[in-house]
Amino acid sequence: MDLHLSDKKVLITGASSGIGAASARVFAEEGADVILSYHRGQTGAAQAAEEVRRLGREARLLQMDLSKAQAISSAAEQLKADGVELDILVLCAGLNMLTPYQEITPEEWEKVLGINLNGSFYAIQAFAPLMRDGGAIVTVASVAAQTGAAHHMHYAAAKAGLVNLTKSAARALAPRLRVNCVAPGITLTPMGEDTIAAMPPDYAQKKLLVQRYATADEMARCIVFVASPVAGFMTGATVDINGGRELR
Repeated sequence: MDLHLSDKKVLITGASSGIGAASARVFAEEGADVILSYHRGQTGAAQAAEEVRRLGREARLLQMDLSKAQAISSAAEQLKADGVELDILVLCAGLNMLTPYQEITPEEWEKVLGINLNGSFYAIQAFAPLMRDGGAIVTVASVAAQTGAAHHMHYAAAKAGLVNLTKSAARALAPRLRVNCVAPGITLTPMGEDTIAAMPPDYAQKKLLVQRYATADEMARCIVFVASPVAGFMTGATVDINGGRELR
């Protein structure tokens, strides 16, 4: 299927590893140029950028701390000064910490919500003005937004907030931009591996209808489709891609 992404300009947060890095590659495969945003993972982001370039597309690195509104605003100003116009914004950066709720400190709570929820709002606020009419924003939540999670309550709460932020942003930015959410299940990424290690060894077989965990590539392809003009009638939606963990 032609996703009509040739020569589109995409900004991906959390592009140094996992689903973000996989999304950068898939966008490049579909003919898009990619700006890869990262916080501390410069090496991973640089490797992902090289893969984009090997596919014949342009890649640019953008360092940004999503927990700080001013850092996001400064990054947006930097792109604006360079004359960059965006077609797609993918908010893939995330932070998960596996902590029993009784042990979550105020600092940890603020840190997890700061990256997963606050940073997404600030990014939409800062980068939407740089986007061309007809563009698309994709937020990346989690199945935990639907199920809750006792072992990372702050993460689940932040992702649930992100689902509703998506709906609100879709209303605020319509009809100029579409805003949708993809809610992954447990995925074989560095973050996902930490979650898997905390699960019973037969969790996938007992809890997931497909009886396995997802690959980052599977998640990336869903994100790219939702962002593409082919999905042009979709906005304000959340796409569950969790192997049957939660059916709604």
